[in-house]
Amino acid sequence: MLTYLLGPLLALFPRRWRKLLPAGSAVEWRRATVLSGFAEAVIALVALMCWYSYYMTLLVDHGLDAALTGKLPTGATDHEIGFTALVIWATHPLTWLLAYAGVEGCVRLVSAAFTETNLGILPLFVLDKVTGIIAGRDKQEASAAKYGSQGNFSSYVGAIREKAMVRRLGEVPDELCFSGSAPDEMLEIRACRRKADWDPPRTVRYQDTYYRLESCSGGSASRPFRYTLRKLPAGVMGRTVLVYSPEETPVLAKG
Repeated sequence: MLTYLLGPLLALFPRRWRKLLPAGSAVEWRRATVLSGFAEAVIALVALMCWYSYYMTLLVDHGLDAALTGKLPTGATDHEIGFTALVIWATHPLTWLLAYAGVEGCVRLVSAAFTETNLGILPLFVLDKVTGIIAGRDKQEASAAKYGSQGNFSSYVGAIREKAMVRRLGEVPDELCFSGSAPDEMLEIRACRRKADWDPPRTVRYQDTYYRLESCSGGSASRPFRYTLRKLPAGVMGRTVLVYSPEETPVLAKG
């Protein structure tokens, strides 16, 4: 329920801000970002249409009044007045702002739906980067892993690059690698596709065992997404627990 009520609004924030939210782990960010991007695009389109209707009417009325009072050159037609008004409207800063919001909403929707990259809005992203530079935040935060966890790309270009990389890969079963012994038993999952919402330190349930997701990193060419998990002594099923239940039987690898 939180995903649909507050999720679309919270999805406007940069990924780092979302991780700081108390309810961040309870939100399914992919769906929330899809709804947020769709709402942004629709609102921008409606606002652009209203702005066009209002401003064009205002400019045309002023142009016709000027023509009737002789303030325009002799022979100016209503078509010329309308075209001039259209050019003025198209070059107005508010027109560009609304058009940008519509395009950004579409990009956010497509990125979340097809590349599983949950992008916030660019102004807040830039604000986060500026405050990070002023505060001296570690620069490595923006590039934690080349093929890392969901939403770990600092730009729209990164999302497009990952999408292109994934499309070239054939789908193969996940590869599991168990290593270590109690109390440091580890599970490494190597996958050909990035897993939605697998952000450290989420809890993952595989069969009847619970693990804590320690890190996400790059893997091999055929399975570029590597997830490292640590076995937990006990666990309780809840809404925030990720259930790992692959459709194809995973391949076991030697530790």
